[in-house]
Amino acid sequence: MILLRLLLLLLLLLLLLLLLLLLLLLLLLLLLLLLLLLLLLLLLLLLLLLLLLLLLLLLLLLLPLPLLLLLLLLLLLLLQLLLTTTTTTTTTTTTSTTTTTTTTTTTTTTTTTTTTTTTTTTTTTTTTTTTTTTILLLLLLLLLLLLLLLLLLLLLLL
Repeated sequence: MILLRLLLLLLLLLLLLLLLLLLLLLLLLLLLLLLLLLLLLLLLLLLLLLLLLLLLLLLLLLLPLPLLLLLLLLLLLLLQLLLTTTTTTTTTTTTSTTTTTTTTTTTTTTTTTTTTTTTTTTTTTTTTTTTTTTILLLLLLLLLLLLLLLLLLLLLLL
């Protein structure tokens, strides 16, 4: 009877271990899929940039110089947004000084003077970095630039 219970307990533990292993495998698969999705997103962004570059080269052959300079200025703005992030730093410093003077005189000409000075300094620094907003803004500007280039290409073809 005890042997049967031990065997049943062992079987139950093996089943639990198998379920944990399957759960771990599922999590690993989910992580792999997430990584693959991120890689596909980066590949899509790279293809979009390549398309933009090819369009720009095509427009370089077809557009007049002022319009081309405007497009290059937009690209430089896009590059600046890519290389910088928005950082806001706030520093607050509070200093408090308290001075207390106590004088005691007695009739036997004894004078006692006590001076206490307390200085408290509190500094709070808050830093906020918004890289996600910058990346989203960059993607939006890239899309707008691509639409502008396509519109210019359509105007040239008509």
